[in-house]
Amino acid sequence: MDILVTGSVAYDYLMTFPGLFKEQILPERLASISLSFLVDSMSKQRGGIAPNIAYTMALLGGKPRVMATVGEDFSDYRAWLDSKGVDTALMKIIPGEFTASFFATTDQASAQIASFYPGAMGHSSIQSIKDLDRKPDLVVVSPSAPDAMMKFPAECRELGIKYLYDPSQQVLRLEGNELARDMEGAYFLFCNDYEFGLISKKTGWGLGQILKHVKVLVVTRGKEGANLYTDGEEYFIPTVPEREIVDPTGVGDAFRGGFLTGYAHDWDWVLCGEVGSLAAVYCLECRGPQSHSYTKQEFVERFRKQFNDQGQLDSLLDL
Repeated sequence: MDILVTGSVAYDYLMTFPGLFKEQILPERLASISLSFLVDSMSKQRGGIAPNIAYTMALLGGKPRVMATVGEDFSDYRAWLDSKGVDTALMKIIPGEFTASFFATTDQASAQIASFYPGAMGHSSIQSIKDLDRKPDLVVVSPSAPDAMMKFPAECRELGIKYLYDPSQQVLRLEGNELARDMEGAYFLFCNDYEFGLISKKTGWGLGQILKHVKVLVVTRGKEGANLYTDGEEYFIPTVPEREIVDPTGVGDAFRGGFLTGYAHDWDWVLCGEVGSLAAVYCLECRGPQSHSYTKQEFVERFRKQFNDQGQLDSLLDL
């Protein structure tokens, strides 16, 4: 299956705070909040939602294409993705720009405060699905420049291409009518439980109404697992026990990459979710969204300690 992933490409600057944010914030002073956190570690990682999703898909044997705009500092990152099996031919360098940057500080409870500099990502809308040499089977519309996030769903609807709508962090920037417009006709809607609440508030749509506009809704709930809704049915996807918690950055992207791998193999929804759940925990156990690694054999063996795939994951080993 040809899956095209659009969205941000960024360098992640990840820091850890040896305390709890909630203990430093005075609710009665939120209107004049002014805080500086002394962090005890920092690392620079390859990140961005589109390549994070694609990286997990490639680990599991896929060949996803990423369409995105990047800066002049992207050459080493491109070589890394190419070496892992991600197709970077559609990642366009914008002269005079840096690749987007994500700055995140995580506390001891895995709460996170982050900032994002768009850089070259701000030019995402210069690209077009209409210009592709072949029509993909599925387009992932994940957070990038707001105008690109509006353009790509519209092109998918015009071209009759299935798309996964994943507004994620951009829910804060998008208006209710914009969210409603791009959920209309989406095959998948992915969000976490907090984003689901924001989407419902902004659109005025409850669960039942959203399901009238999208084919499949997946709501991730952190350590509480995920819920999948489609065709009048609800399915629960449990988490996989972690060996250790290191860094939550990119965990949701890894879940999506695993889920989409299952979808590309035409597995049932629960199995898709379970593959996503294991892919997510591998990411959680490492620092940075593309630091985890495993062979397909290792993935299948660990999967079978938690779930029963009835032999279907054998097809991964044939790739």
